[in-house]
Amino acid sequence: MSYLSELLPSRQDYSQAKSVWRHDVMAGVTVGIVALPLALAFGITTGAGARAGLITAIYAGLIAAVFGGSNYQVSGPTGAMTVVLVPIVMKYGVGSLAPLGLLAGAIVVAMGFTHLGGLIKRVPWPVMEGFTLGIALVIAMQQLPSVLSSKSVSGPNTLITAWRTIHAAISAGLHWSSLLLMVLTLVVKFGYPKLSHRLHIKIHIPASFIAIVVATLAVQIFSIKAPQIGNLPRSLFAHVSLTASHIGFSALLVGAIQIALLAAIESLLSARVADQMVHIHESALSYKPNRELVGQGLATMVSSMVGGMPATGAIARTSVNIRSKAQSRISSITHALFLVLVVLVLNPVIAHVPIAALGAVLIGTSYRIASPANLKELLRTTKLDSATLLVTAAMVVVIGLIWAIALSTAGYILATIVIAKRQKRVAAKGSK
Repeated sequence: MSYLSELLPSRQDYSQAKSVWRHDVMAGVTVGIVALPLALAFGITTGAGARAGLITAIYAGLIAAVFGGSNYQVSGPTGAMTVVLVPIVMKYGVGSLAPLGLLAGAIVVAMGFTHLGGLIKRVPWPVMEGFTLGIALVIAMQQLPSVLSSKSVSGPNTLITAWRTIHAAISAGLHWSSLLLMVLTLVVKFGYPKLSHRLHIKIHIPASFIAIVVATLAVQIFSIKAPQIGNLPRSLFAHVSLTASHIGFSALLVGAIQIALLAAIESLLSARVADQMVHIHESALSYKPNRELVGQGLATMVSSMVGGMPATGAIARTSVNIRSKAQSRISSITHALFLVLVVLVLNPVIAHVPIAALGAVLIGTSYRIASPANLKELLRTTKLDSATLLVTAAMVVVIGLIWAIALSTAGYILATIVIAKRQKRVAAKGSK
C-alpha cells in the first residue's frame, strides 16, 4: 500500500491551504497571464493551432498540479516539446498527436511506477546546460514562419529548415508589417521591466503580457495588416481519433519514446530547479520524482485525448510561480482555472492577437532561456565541460534532443574516465 500511496495525491498536499490560499491564488493568476501567450504561441508553432495550446495548458496544467510530485511545478505546452512535435506534425499531420500523446503518456506513467525518476541525477550538468541552450536556439528558429508571415519550408534538421524558410520569405517578398510587430513586441518585452522599475510600479504585470497587449492595440489603432489568431471555439474539448492518423507503428513507437523521454527529463529538471529556488532540495518537502512522472504522464494522456498536445513541466512558468510567492500546488491549479475563464470570456479579444507578436514573445523567451550572461560564466569552466555544453547544444539543433543527450552523456562520461586515468598515471609517475 505504501508503494502506491507515495505515487498518489494525499491530504498532505494541501496541509497549508488555509494559511496560504490567498497568496497562491494571486500567484496562480500571475502565472496564468504569463502562460496565456505562451500556450497560444506553442500551439501555433507546433501546427496544432492556438486552441490546442490552450487546451494543453488547461488540462495538463490541472492534472499535473493535482497528481504530480512537486508543490511548485507548473505544466503545459513547452518549447522543448515543440522541438520534437514540429517535424512529426509536418510529416504525419495533427491527427498523429492523439495516439502519440496517449502512448507517450503511458510510457511516462510506467517510468514512474518502476521508479526511474532518480535517473535524472545521473545526467552531467554540462549536458543539461547544453540541452537548455540547444532548446533555446531551436525555439527561436521555429518562430521564423510567424514573424515573417511565411510558410515553413521543411528540411532534414531545424537549422536547414530555418535557412530555407528565410530564403523562401525573401524570395516571396518580406512582410514588413509582421517584422515591425516583432520589433515592437521585443522592445516592449525587454523595455517594460526597466520602465516599471524606474516608475516604481508595485503591481507585477508580466512583460510578455504587456507586449502582446501593445502589439494588438497597435494593429487595431493603425489598421496594420498582419495575420491574426482568429476566432477560437469556446469549447474546452475537441474530438480526436486514434485511427485518423497515417503514422505507422514503428514511427509511432519511436515518436512516443522520444516524447516520453523528453517529458520525463524536462519535467524532473524543472521540478529539481524549483526545489533549489525555494531551498528545499534536500528536505522532506522536496519533489517526489516518481510521482512527478505519474502526474506528467497522466497529464499528457488526457491532454492529447481532448484535442491538446503532450506536455511537460515548464521551467519558465514554474520560476514565475515561485517568484510570485506561491507556497503550494493551489497556485498551479488556479493558473489552469484562470485559463478556463480566459477561453470562456476573452475569446473575442484573443482573436485579434497578431501571430507575429506571439512569435516575438517566444524569441524573447528563448533569449531568456539561453541567458547569455550565465552562458559566459559556464564557458569559463573546464575545457571538457565547455566543449560538452557546446557540442550538446549543436547536436540538439542538428540531430535532435534525445540523441544529443544520450551521445553527449556517453561522451562526457568516457572523457571523464580517460582524464581520470591520465591524471592517475601522472600522479603515479610523480611519486616515483
